[in-house]
Amino acid sequence: MTREALKEILPHREPMLLLDEATKIEDNLAEGKYTVRGDEWFLQGHFPGNPVVPGVIQCEMMAQTCCVLLVEAVKGHTPLYTGLDKVRFKGQVKPGDTIVFHCSATGQRGPFCFAKGEGRVNGKLVVKGDLSFAIV
Repeated sequence: MTREALKEILPHREPMLLLDEATKIEDNLAEGKYTVRGDEWFLQGHFPGNPVVPGVIQCEMMAQTCCVLLVEAVKGHTPLYTGLDKVRFKGQVKPGDTIVFHCSATGQRGPFCFAKGEGRVNGKLVVKGDLSFAIV
């Protein structure tokens, strides 16, 4: 799905819409992609002369990919982070890189949804973690 289609299910808008495209590959697997241009607001000052995508931004990209799995639950509601666990950063994401996320749902309890995800650049793992959301 394109950025415009993502706006149908996500409440995010520019500059916080942080995916270029996303696809629900299987019932329990979503893929999201973002190519870092180099002029993004989150690179300003992080770090001058050596821009690196901040880890919290990578986590937000991963969370937005997770929402593609929850498309039916998310429509008309707002998915809010309730937690991040076991997050690890294994490499840097820099301008020119395309980060590809794969996320899968791991459970649901009432309005709370649980997922795990990972992001890779050129096949190399750069971020992974467990995420939880409340659908409000």
